[in-house]
Amino acid sequence: MSVAGDQALVGHTLDGRYVIHERIARGGMASVFRATDLRLDRVVAVKIMHADLGDADDFRQRFVAEAKAAAKLNHRHVVAVFDQGTDGDITYLVMEYVPGRTLRDVVRDTAPMSPQQALAFLDPILQALSEAHAARLIHRDVKPENVLITPAGDVKVADFGLARAVNTSTTHSGGGALIGTVSYLAPEVVLHRGADPRADVYACGAMLFEMLTGDKPHAADTPIQVAYLHVNEDVAPPSTLVPELPDYVDALVARATARDPERRSPDARALLHQVRQVRHALAAGLPDDPELAADLRPSRRPDAADEPTQQVDLTGFPLDADEHATVATRAALPEHTMAWAPAAAGVVEEEPAEEAPASRRRPRRGAVLLLAALVALAVVAFAGWYLADGRYTDAPDLTSMSREEAVSAAESAGFEVEFAPDAFDEEIPADHVISTDPEPGERVLPGTLISITISKGQERYEIPDLAGKTLDEARTVVGSLNLQIGETSEEFHEEIPEGSVIRIANHEVGEQVKRDTSLDLVISKGREPIAITDFTGKTADEAQAGLQEAGFLVNVEEQFSDEVDEGVVISQNPQGGSAFRGDTVTIVVSQGPEIIEVPDLSGMTEDEARKALEDLGLEINATRNPLAGDDPKVRFQSPSAGSERERGDTVTVFFS
Repeated sequence: MSVAGDQALVGHTLDGRYVIHERIARGGMASVFRATDLRLDRVVAVKIMHADLGDADDFRQRFVAEAKAAAKLNHRHVVAVFDQGTDGDITYLVMEYVPGRTLRDVVRDTAPMSPQQALAFLDPILQALSEAHAARLIHRDVKPENVLITPAGDVKVADFGLARAVNTSTTHSGGGALIGTVSYLAPEVVLHRGADPRADVYACGAMLFEMLTGDKPHAADTPIQVAYLHVNEDVAPPSTLVPELPDYVDALVARATARDPERRSPDARALLHQVRQVRHALAAGLPDDPELAADLRPSRRPDAADEPTQQVDLTGFPLDADEHATVATRAALPEHTMAWAPAAAGVVEEEPAEEAPASRRRPRRGAVLLLAALVALAVVAFAGWYLADGRYTDAPDLTSMSREEAVSAAESAGFEVEFAPDAFDEEIPADHVISTDPEPGERVLPGTLISITISKGQERYEIPDLAGKTLDEARTVVGSLNLQIGETSEEFHEEIPEGSVIRIANHEVGEQVKRDTSLDLVISKGREPIAITDFTGKTADEAQAGLQEAGFLVNVEEQFSDEVDEGVVISQNPQGGSAFRGDTVTIVVSQGPEIIEVPDLSGMTEDEARKALEDLGLEINATRNPLAGDDPKVRFQSPSAGSERERGDTVTVFFS
């Protein structure tokens, strides 16, 4: 992906969730952007694979697989991986956003550092790599640019996206190019022999050299020349550039950067232990410690006779078309060995004794030589035993002790104590020892600093009440408690709005559960729509029973009807469709024909009688006496007053 392509991503939203802001880093495989996670309302770093690599299935698959592997790491000194996905042709990785500087910035501004400062940076880096190596992952690109330092001074190792399982191919990318930064590549990686945790150890040693001196271990004009030096030249003691450095610091760098991986610290945890030995010596103010230096310095392998010359495969390095040179490795030079013996108080030269006869001299001289040889052998044997094992002791077993008991036991045995961050443990009760570094029984020097991890007890989180919260709100709450959303199902609910949580299906509110427990949620689909049955023409009792059983409220209105029998539904509103439980349906029920009581019309004029009857819905049949005057009155009516008639019936009225 080009720079222009990177800029085109700014403002884009990945998967409808991650809003891309400015680019904060760019590498050979991917660019990193600051982004906002809309779902959890937090700032994250999104690493987007370059488009030219994303088009290749092998790169895409490796990017995804390695992201999943890196996401398994959970350590305070590792940049956390939150999510991974694809959006169209964009393959991305979502990580913890760490503001601040990189170790490269610090080295550029402050190197050469004091050994105390350099090791203070290296210690948390090795803690992070120890976690990875314990999970059978190697980083493969340890360098100052991948070490982030927060404004508070916390150190975090980033870019485990290149991490790979130890038992898989770890040297090359799919296109055959070496993976990693050449200034920190271990010789065996350059020689295409694969990588294991010792490759990360070498990179850490190279970084330590750079922090101590301000220079990279090997400098040259081209990457291939740097690679050649990694394979053919030992890293120089940093004291050649900074003379005041103690001998044991030189030895630590030599151990970590030994060209032969067999002579290197086997993994980050072992190197961390050695780093802490050196930090302890520095804290004690030791300008030199020959014993510690001898202990740290890589010893020569018994089988390390002159090795055949080796060639450096140039694959993965930028070369001109006519460059086809092979790089040969020098035969290893024999190293100096050192033995310990008490210093002599002085040398006394004896005057030559009177020469004895040969027959008497030879046996005596042979005995003396034999005795001297035996004494020398004993001294050498003792020195070897002392240097190899005699001055060591076993690290104490403090497991399951209380904090106070552990401190007392360690100090009584002559060790110093520091406390690592407390950790949860399923078996060790709170405020008791989970583990120590070095481990119980490990052979260590007296006075070694023991790092103790104290239990915080079982890691438990209380199930929250999520009822009524939207799914996004529930995700935020659950994530803040180190729990997870599991499966979701949907149900209708009369009170909780659509899209909100009704309940947790597999746990009770207030229940104490382990970290990362999955909560299965039941989500509301809103109110359940109910089909409305039309009861027009049915009896009122049928209509009321059917509608109420369906969950509706029934409003009954009555109306006279000449066509519909009494007690039968004339009409219904609404007649069909659907409504929600508790909604009202109105039915109009027939009262049958309307019965009217015939009024008393006596004494009324014709107009008055007509109006009185018509107002009641009755018809009038008026009969007038021919002999009546101008204003006749009602003299007779049929039916009589008080009689009951239906609307529209006729009343005969006689006027006279």
